[in-house]
Amino acid sequence: MDRLVRAITADGMVQAVAVTTRELTERARQIHKTLPVGTAALGRTLAAASMMGNALKDSGASLTLQIKGGGPLGTVMAVSDNQGNVRGYVTNPQVNLPLRSDGKLDVGAAVGGEGTLTVIKDLNMKEPYIGSVELLGGEIAEDLATYFVESEQIPTACALGVLVDRDQSVKAAGGYIIQLLPGASEDVIGRVEGGVLAAGPVTRLLEQNDDPEHLLRTVLSDFTLETLETVSIAYRCYCSRERVERVLVSCGPAELRDMAARQGGCDLLCQFCDKAYHFTAEELQTLAEELEAAGEGRPEAF
Repeated sequence: MDRLVRAITADGMVQAVAVTTRELTERARQIHKTLPVGTAALGRTLAAASMMGNALKDSGASLTLQIKGGGPLGTVMAVSDNQGNVRGYVTNPQVNLPLRSDGKLDVGAAVGGEGTLTVIKDLNMKEPYIGSVELLGGEIAEDLATYFVESEQIPTACALGVLVDRDQSVKAAGGYIIQLLPGASEDVIGRVEGGVLAAGPVTRLLEQNDDPEHLLRTVLSDFTLETLETVSIAYRCYCSRERVERVLVSCGPAELRDMAARQGGCDLLCQFCDKAYHFTAEELQTLAEELEAAGEGRPEAF
């Protein structure tokens, strides 16, 4: 079971969150049929979005993490609800690249380093909050730390990892975000940095023990931690026939009638879970008639 743990140090100077996401990353791999480098990039993005989305708390709030680096994977996107449940996709899941010289998956080359990382927070207000930073190298964790420093002015250490097994399934996945709170001294900063360095690669830690609380206590071993929250998280899509109807309605009555006449209906796939929704010609005609009776509505997306 995938889990998220949120904690704070006893001195109130450091807040931290960690996730283990093997099951949801494997679910994403199966849905999108990603090859290993795509699995790693999407898995890292899903883990990051989960931790950031869980921090919102407002009912109905959501967070979107979008990475456009100009690499062969195309756009990597993940969306989280306010509990940390996520869904996502990568534009080109079948990308296959040679391993790096150190034997690791070359996520940076697959994502690309010439582009942006964008965070969209929908807090149920009139306009969403949008923050964007230029990518450093496309490895995602470093880019996310840059986002927190530049857009939210929060000194942050971030580690994200996905370990892909020989059969291309996900063996381990997850990560952590550690942030300094106002008033943190140089001593606190040094102890955090020392803990991160001593802990080593996050994939190795997750392979040894996939408990997110254990992960935090290992990285922050020089601090006394107080656990604030532990929740189960999953790959969860909120698509529905009603939402897909709203997308069709945005096409307008003329195009709906054209689809009904020329195609005899239509099939739409959810980009997050690949679920197919079929609409017959009669259903498209009915939607067109309802639109004309009510006046064309403004476009909506699902």
